[in-house]
Amino acid sequence: MPIMLGYLSVSFGFGVLCIQKNLSILAAVGISVTNLTSAGQVAGVGVIAAGGTMLEMILCQLVINLRYSLMSLSLSQKLDPSFTLPHRLIAGYGVTDEIFAVASAQPEPIKPAYMYGLIFTPFLGWSMGTLFGAVAGDIMPPAVSAALSLMLYGMFIAIIIPPAKMSRKVLFAVILAAAVSILLHYVLPDLSSGFAVIISALVSSLVTALIFPIDMEERGEEQA
Repeated sequence: MPIMLGYLSVSFGFGVLCIQKNLSILAAVGISVTNLTSAGQVAGVGVIAAGGTMLEMILCQLVINLRYSLMSLSLSQKLDPSFTLPHRLIAGYGVTDEIFAVASAQPEPIKPAYMYGLIFTPFLGWSMGTLFGAVAGDIMPPAVSAALSLMLYGMFIAIIIPPAKMSRKVLFAVILAAAVSILLHYVLPDLSSGFAVIISALVSSLVTALIFPIDMEERGEEQA
């Protein structure tokens, strides 16, 4: 329920954003129903609004959502033997940062019924919040809609700030990504937002990995 309520409020901003980008209410809800990824959805809507190509959309979503594949691989080690391939495919659809965190913290092997219950309420919150936001954005004055659309950016800031305060590596990656994004905006103004996100993420990740390589011995001690 806490995840559901959090998703309900944040996805409201996504619904408003879709209306601002001239998407229909049905399209906004359809995106949220088929994609449980806030950052990926926002970037995807940007690509759609800019008239980007399908290749651009695929690369953008691949870079932004690659972490979900890694989360799923990690979570697969905790699944009960009753988790057959069809169950795994369905559950993989609902793996998000928060759902992964809750599921991975369970001491017992995870069964399909538990995973479906964990996914269902956040799914409802995200979908219904998008619907409410899209409907509200369609009838509210533009100034109010613009103010409410800032909710999503507030969520991204809230995700970035805590780990950046705890780790200089994360802080470096965040600052570098922002710097590359600003540089691309002024040096290559015709570059679409989707490719700008891809380039910023890749450059920031690669440079940070080179400057701050992970010490495997230290990581093993932390996990232990």
